[in-house]
Amino acid sequence: MSFYVYILECAGGSLYTGHTDDVDARLAAHRDGTFKGYTSSRRPLRLIFHEGFATRDEAFAAERRVKGWSRAKKLALARGDWREVERLARI
Repeated sequence: MSFYVYILECAGGSLYTGHTDDVDARLAAHRDGTFKGYTSSRRPLRLIFHEGFATRDEAFAAERRVKGWSRAKKLALARGDWREVERLARI
């Protein structure tokens, strides 16, 4: 089984980072409001990034790391702009 860290762009442009073992099901739950919390009042949502990991622990650790990043760094990750991710990591 694979596990994923993901980033959603919410209504108003805010970003939400989470982890799951089923990206499609989790996105559906966010979109229909059954996943309560931050995203339930910030729809519509758009998946802008996801990456797979071998274990839930790895995905959870990645989620925690990314949640601590700046908005600019998260958006660079979503674009796949590793040069910008590295630059932002140094400031």
